[in-house]
Amino acid sequence: MAVYKILFAGPVGSGKTTAIQSLSDIEVVRTEAGASDHVRNLKATTTVAMDFGLMKLASGDQVRLYGTPGQKRFDFMWDILAENALGLVLLIDASAPAPLDDLRTYLHEFRALIDRSAVVVGVTHAEAGEWDTRQRIGDEMTRLGIVPTVMHADARERAHMAALVQSLIFAIDPLAGADAGAPELQDPIR
Repeated sequence: MAVYKILFAGPVGSGKTTAIQSLSDIEVVRTEAGASDHVRNLKATTTVAMDFGLMKLASGDQVRLYGTPGQKRFDFMWDILAENALGLVLLIDASAPAPLDDLRTYLHEFRALIDRSAVVVGVTHAEAGEWDTRQRIGDEMTRLGIVPTVMHADARERAHMAALVQSLIFAIDPLAGADAGAPELQDPIR
């Protein structure tokens, strides 16, 4: 049995905890605390260390899902969690005041992981953002020399999150999809 590690990152409120809950086949381990700063205007609680979930693949392999805290003051956890990660799923909230600034921040912070692996970007809350956010994110990634894999994604939908994870695996190993025995979710849509 192989065990893989995928990291979910993004700003506060982008959907990291929800995404891991959507994908996990076990109860998610969460390190939520009451928000005590400006974050409390967005939501009541925030991740302070990490979220952890486990996705079981039809092959018997497992994917460990780690979510980073979104606040910069907890960024010491970002490097710890990125260690040995297969790749990065970056969630960007399209309704945020400056989603491209958020994108640049996280691409910069996780550039070492991205350069040795891959990144896919899920644009969340797209219905409340600018109509061209996805295109602008792809253009910015290209400008920064990063292959753009960008899609709209609802963190509450297992199928959307599974598509992001599958896109990440294909970005890391394009032949993974060609292999008839490529790992798939046991039940991609619940």
